[in-house]
Amino acid sequence: MANDRPVYVVTGSSAGVGAATVLCLSRRGAGVVINYSKSSAEAAAIAEQCSAAGGDAMVMQGDVSQDADCRRIATAALERWGRIDGLVNNAGTTKFAPMRKLDALEAEDFQRIYGVNTIGAFQMIRACETALRAARGAVVNVSSISSTMGLGSSVAYACSKGALNAMTIALARALGPEIRVNAVLPGFTETRWLKQGLGDAYEPAREAYRKQSALQATLAPDDVAQAIVSLLDNRRITGQLLTVDSGRALGG
Repeated sequence: MANDRPVYVVTGSSAGVGAATVLCLSRRGAGVVINYSKSSAEAAAIAEQCSAAGGDAMVMQGDVSQDADCRRIATAALERWGRIDGLVNNAGTTKFAPMRKLDALEAEDFQRIYGVNTIGAFQMIRACETALRAARGAVVNVSSISSTMGLGSSVAYACSKGALNAMTIALARALGPEIRVNAVLPGFTETRWLKQGLGDAYEPAREAYRKQSALQATLAPDDVAQAIVSLLDNRRITGQLLTVDSGRALGG
């Protein structure tokens, strides 16, 4: 029997922005792949919420820095639904290291962070390419304003997201007209991941961001998810880097 549901693969979707995205898509009746690397219990809980919201959810463990895992995730989606309409590359990692302390980063840190944030996104797009072409689908890469402002958790993270931006534009050219490729660049998003990473610096950083943004606000995961879904939907937007930051990039 043919599957009429649109199907979306969202990496790193057991919590935060990824979880908000699969929930948003599930409310529209979509099939969603909930990908996680370690947190199986959280992924299962989000899957239950997606099903309750009207979606059809499947949980897949996988490390996107490993090409075999990327191909396995794509294959599982196709075996279940026979199609992939959209891919959201949300999986990400970092090392929290002060920008001024260059000795806080080693080559291995760059390689690990690029492996997930940049190479992982490329590998997921490649794994889903044939299905996305058939569906005339879309990719949304989750970048960061650190890529354009030189701020954030570390130099390695900012650079990995800058490379992701360049890849977004390059693949929008290379994969059109069948596949659209865009990116969202979120600002300070209130997630557990960021809170744990910043520790005692979280509240001061949150307040500073709020004061420096034109809208005097940080972001919730759902704010970013709404932007992601809008780019999945709009069939005349490709190769764009959409900043979602409450106006922080305007300066203050």
